[in-house]
Amino acid sequence: MAEADKDLLLNYMQKDIILDLQSMYVCVGTLIDQDHRYLVLENADLHDLRDTSTTRERYIIDSKVHGIRANREQVLINRHEVVGLSLLDDVIS
Repeated sequence: MAEADKDLLLNYMQKDIILDLQSMYVCVGTLIDQDHRYLVLENADLHDLRDTSTTRERYIIDSKVHGIRANREQVLINRHEVVGLSLLDDVIS
């Protein structure tokens, strides 16, 4: 990983983030670590959108309004699955 990529992620460390994944999953939690392969989140909600009729956008807005409904103490997300990363605070509700 390029040094610039590491520096960019430093702005997100110890903050609540949203990971939009290629699959039908979305992950919301606190980014605590990262390496060349994984992003590590704690107090995370790894949500399978196939289990609900809620859209990805609605689920993310609800997470901002009502808080993260953690179902994992810690989760490692493969970087290759991530299509978007943003701060939960940046969600427009």
